[in-house]
Amino acid sequence: QVQLVESGGGSVQAGGSLRLSCIASGYLYSYSYMGWFRQAPGQKREAVAGINIGTGSTYYTISVRGRFTISRDSAKNTLYLQMYSLKPEDTAMYYCAAGRRGSTLTWHRFEDYRYWGQGTQVTVSS
Repeated sequence: QVQLVESGGGSVQAGGSLRLSCIASGYLYSYSYMGWFRQAPGQKREAVAGINIGTGSTYYTISVRGRFTISRDSAKNTLYLQMYSLKPEDTAMYYCAAGRRGSTLTWHRFEDYRYWGQGTQVTVSS
């Protein structure tokens, strides 16, 4: 029943921008945290950004802080990741994730999230 569908990925040159979207089934307040993770070939899955749905508190990995912004539009059941000043090292498959409301989790641990989207590819050329 629960679905997360990402979109907005693409290929851009270094310094460019993209906005990723994640449309969730049901209301966002069904979830505790939502987040964006990424995984490049041969690399571990990495937390990029997270948001506490209830409070709006946001969290970022150091490498993207100041360049990426996570936000949600509850009226549209949509999570966003606005990415500026993209770097080749940002190249990865980006996944949207959601933790069930009431669950205890740490925002950057992918093991704590119950629901996942199919991913959207971001490629940044040098």
